[in-house]
Amino acid sequence: MSYFRDNVERTEGYTPGFQPKATEVVKLNTNENPYPPSPRVMEALAAIRPEQLRRYPDPLGTAFREAAAELNGVQPENIMCCNGGDDLLSIAIRAFCDERRPLAYPVPTYSLYPVLARLQNCEVIEIPFDERFNLPAGLATAGAALTIVCNPNAPTGSFVPVEELASLADRRAGVLLVDEAYVDFAEQNCTSLVKGFGNVIVLRSLSKGYSLAGLRFGYAIAQKDLIDGLIKVKDSYNVDALAIALATAAIKDQAYFRRNAEKIKKARKALSEQLRSLGFAVPDSHSNFIFAQVGAKDVSPLPAACIHEQLAQQNIFVRYWNAPGIQDKLRISVGTKEQNAKLISALKAILSAGGDRP
Repeated sequence: MSYFRDNVERTEGYTPGFQPKATEVVKLNTNENPYPPSPRVMEALAAIRPEQLRRYPDPLGTAFREAAAELNGVQPENIMCCNGGDDLLSIAIRAFCDERRPLAYPVPTYSLYPVLARLQNCEVIEIPFDERFNLPAGLATAGAALTIVCNPNAPTGSFVPVEELASLADRRAGVLLVDEAYVDFAEQNCTSLVKGFGNVIVLRSLSKGYSLAGLRFGYAIAQKDLIDGLIKVKDSYNVDALAIALATAAIKDQAYFRRNAEKIKKARKALSEQLRSLGFAVPDSHSNFIFAQVGAKDVSPLPAACIHEQLAQQNIFVRYWNAPGIQDKLRISVGTKEQNAKLISALKAILSAGGDRP
């Protein structure tokens, strides 16, 4: 006997990337920033007072709203704080979708979207990208209450031009949520769409660009009417006092943030070129990871699953999905120069061994 709702009982939960317990590993499987947070974050942590922990936090995270608004050229009323980007996704799907109000998104993409939809018991409309990962034309006419476009996309690292997303927002009646969790490593973002469209929500995360994956902090940017509605749905105190203080310190240190983002983009280019030299097909990435097709120039390639397993045996972790259309690909987070060098050295040894498969 099950006590759960039928749709909950049937649903397979989201599977996060493997989190190894050992610290001496090369962890390139969950897109964490390889560099530490801003020193100002640690200063803010040291300055936390007992009174901040005794009392409930500011339910709207006013200090962060003000800092994020200044950074993005909007008003604090256009910002909502969230317990990571996933919190905003959950809030949005609960706010806009139900049995009669579908969710749509292009695929392949972030695998949490369908899990949240099934928990809400709403219809899912999945429209495939083409081989170049262009925005599917069918999204505009899908009739969804909420459309999510991950941009840059996960796991592909591809990027849809802002003007195409503006056209999509203009052509549809429902809400368009642009998931910009990885936008800190791209050359454009969709903040401008919030000012021009009343049906656009932009998601931002501090996990990647600001090295705060362990903090769980993200935020929404949208026009006031949408923010006010989302606030009705969020938990009463969905971000804690520590998170507000540390996230505010991080977002105010833009010089440190930009230096790290540039280092990662430079390393991304070098790593992509090295992988291509080993025979991988590596499209240009706009994120802090690379989506590499295994054996693109090899008549009899070693399977991606096999390479994934052999790397793990050497405590080098990348991401692999046994899913349609991407079984021959590995998603590799961009690490430090030393981490990337260890990865390339291990791959050379694995590929040179050829058929020695586990």
